Amino acid sequence: MTDTPEAIMLFAAGFGTRMGALTRTRPKPLIPVAGRPLIDHALDLTDALRPRRVVANLHYLADQLTDHLAPRGVLLSHEQPDILETGGGLRAALPLLGPGPVFTMNTDAIWSGPNPLELLKAAWDPARMDALLICVPIAQTIGHAGLGDFRIDPQGRLERGPGHVYGGIQILKTDGLADIPEKAFSLNILWDRMHRDGRLYGLQYPGRWCDVGRPEGIALAEEILADV
Repeated sequence: MTDTPEAIMLFAAGFGTRMGALTRTRPKPLIPVAGRPLIDHALDLTDALRPRRVVANLHYLADQLTDHLAPRGVLLSHEQPDILETGGGLRAALPLLGPGPVFTMNTDAIWSGPNPLELLKAAWDPARMDALLICVPIAQTIGHAGLGDFRIDPQGRLERGPGHVYGGIQILKTDGLADIPEKAFSLNILWDRMHRDGRLYGLQYPGRWCDVGRPEGIALAEEILADV
């Protein structure tokens, strides 16, 4: 088993209910942003890293995503009959991801700045960390309401609280997933355990990040892409 992450998990199973009518007949990852499906912007970041394996979990309108992702060599973890949330979905995909720590990545954000996957990989220290989350200062977020998810202490450890938004990309050790009894659960459960052990870390992102979870986020994302 290697301590260097070699696989990336793309979360693509959700219903996209905040997108309203836009996700009535297509899954959120296939909504076009700047003329390309939203998930293709995520795949640009993964392609630059050249991981051994890229895996996506599917549930809602899975056939459309299968047709889009399979030709690109993405391995597919189908969640049926029930959706499993982030933690359950990651655990179900472990046979495809392989052993060792993995990247996980939400597919509903646009990044302007350095590749967050490369930043995480350079900062990852498995001797100290069980998870390393990319965190965006509130002032550098676009299309996001709220005060943030985490504070980062001087040693880089995370505390729940305002200041930084979790950008939806992390490196995570997956061993602890086996001890969670629920079938469907959030990765927050694992994060809370890591936090108690002093092994939940964050990395501040130096660029801008746009949440594309709602329809109004599409135009905002296209604006920052036009500035690149």
